[in-house]
Amino acid sequence: MADQIRTLIVDDIPETRTHLAKLLSFESDIEVVGSASSGNEAIELAESLHPDVVLMDINMPDMDGIQATEQLSTRAPMSAVVMMSVQGEADYLRRSMLAGAREFLVKPFSSDELTGAIRQVYGRERDKMSRLTIQTATQGGSTNGTVHAEGDREPGRVIAVFSPKGGVGRTTIAVNLGVAAASSLGKKTVVMDASFQFGDVGVLLNLNPKNKSISEAITDLDHETPETMENWVIGHSSGVKVLLAPPGPEQADLVTPQVVKRVIELLRASHDLVIVDCTTHFSDTTLSILDAADSILTVLSLEITSIKNMRLFLEVAEQLGYDRNKVRLVLNRADSTLGIRVADVESSIGRKIEHTIVSDGRSVVYALNRGIPFVISNREAQVSQDILRLATSVAGEQQVVAAGDRSKAVAADPKAAKKSLFAWR
Repeated sequence: MADQIRTLIVDDIPETRTHLAKLLSFESDIEVVGSASSGNEAIELAESLHPDVVLMDINMPDMDGIQATEQLSTRAPMSAVVMMSVQGEADYLRRSMLAGAREFLVKPFSSDELTGAIRQVYGRERDKMSRLTIQTATQGGSTNGTVHAEGDREPGRVIAVFSPKGGVGRTTIAVNLGVAAASSLGKKTVVMDASFQFGDVGVLLNLNPKNKSISEAITDLDHETPETMENWVIGHSSGVKVLLAPPGPEQADLVTPQVVKRVIELLRASHDLVIVDCTTHFSDTTLSILDAADSILTVLSLEITSIKNMRLFLEVAEQLGYDRNKVRLVLNRADSTLGIRVADVESSIGRKIEHTIVSDGRSVVYALNRGIPFVISNREAQVSQDILRLATSVAGEQQVVAAGDRSKAVAADPKAAKKSLFAWR
């Protein structure tokens, strides 16, 4: 007989509680152990009944569902909350998840949606507890929040792929770079999609799994370990692993700078390379990625707007105290005949371009539409060889700046400590 999922129903409308209980009574693996009409009553019952799952209405008298969920996280931490609401706005979702809810259902929902959410949340929580038990037994105690690399291996390198202008091929380069490092260089590589609103990494790799994204990982990030993070990344046939962006843009606000920093620490502890595809917009979240990166591959093209934005970004990078060697310039479509020479670009921005990638629209677009990276589908093409050389370079170079540590750069240039991200505006 399957495990009984002990469920507590919390809603201030008696008819709703009765209806939900009736729906769940037809499920052999779900047992309704109680019902509550308010947040305070829900907390009291959860402490005494120890339910596995709490169905929590968001709008209630005396204490709303969000406040009740926050208190349950400390007073009944073994009970996972599924939030219910007639409002499906992004703010309600964001606040619910930050309070500790594991799932969010918008009323009216079907019986299948309800039971599916309960089973899914229960399964995730049970698996998490099993892994934590095994980890604690293996390590002989808590890690006190410190992230350790597997065995005696060195922490991996974090490579941020960034561009201050869209449309220059940033995501294409990041994905193919990760695939090349995994398939050709044998590096344990993960690509993190940090375009949290409209990420395209999954599209380029033809990946669209359910419940496999950074959104799932952050629901209980304090208890995540390098081992448990493997539950949220998805493997590709090339050998590369992927941590996808949230499935909907409304969930992007859940990914805070603190979340990003923690996720990157966890990923680098178990991978040789962590390649992060950044969005083009400067924000606190993007800055936290660039701070954590060992190298920033900054992509530009032979267009005057791209060159102008690159010059501005390099000024900002200097103000932030980034080591000059940390920011590396990658010129995409370098052989395009657009009336601008590479030498003109270098003269304009005052920096040498370290890496160039040729233009091959046929191979790139064909690979994109098929969901197969061109470093696999057309390995002998010049564009694939350029990516492989770039992968070899970032995988084998010496670490220049420790992740998240700008103190040395600031010490070398005290003026950098007085400058802020937006000081150039």
